[in-house]
Amino acid sequence: MSAEPGPAAVPRFERGTDGPKVIVAGADGSDASWRAVAYAAGLARRQNALLAVVFVQPVLGAAAALGLPVAEATAAVAEHLLGEIRLGVERLRGIHEMRWQFVTFPGDPYSGLVRAADELKADAVVVGASEQAGHRIIGSVAVRLVKAGRWPVTVVP
Repeated sequence: MSAEPGPAAVPRFERGTDGPKVIVAGADGSDASWRAVAYAAGLARRQNALLAVVFVQPVLGAAAALGLPVAEATAAVAEHLLGEIRLGVERLRGIHEMRWQFVTFPGDPYSGLVRAADELKADAVVVGASEQAGHRIIGSVAVRLVKAGRWPVTVVP
C-alpha cells in the first residue's frame, strides 16, 4: 500500500493569492503621506487588495475650547483629500483598476490608524515618514505602529 498523501493533504502555493487582502494607508495631506498612499495603491493593485485610505481628523481640544471651528476645518481637509484621491483614481481608469475606500473620523492619528486597521482586518499598514522634528523625541506615528507589532508596517520616506 502506498503512503503518498492525496492532493488535498499537500498544501499548494498559489501565486498571487498569499498576499495582503486589505492595505491601510494613512493620509494627512503631507507630501510623505501622498507618497505612502501612492506606494500602497501600487501594492493593492498588484495584489488585488482593497486599499483603505484613512484620514484621522485631529481633535484639537484647545482650539475647540476657544470656539474655533475645528470640526469644520478637519471635515474640509477630509473632503479635499477625498477629492484628490478620486482625481488620481479617475486618471488611472482604464489603465489600472483597483478597489479602494476612504475612511475618516476624529481622533489622534496613531489610535485612529490602529482602529481602522483593526476594524478593516488589515493585512498591512503603510504610512509616510514624519516630517516633524519633534517626533524624533516623542516618537512618530510610524514608529508607534511598528512597535505595536500587530501588522507589517511600511514607512515611506
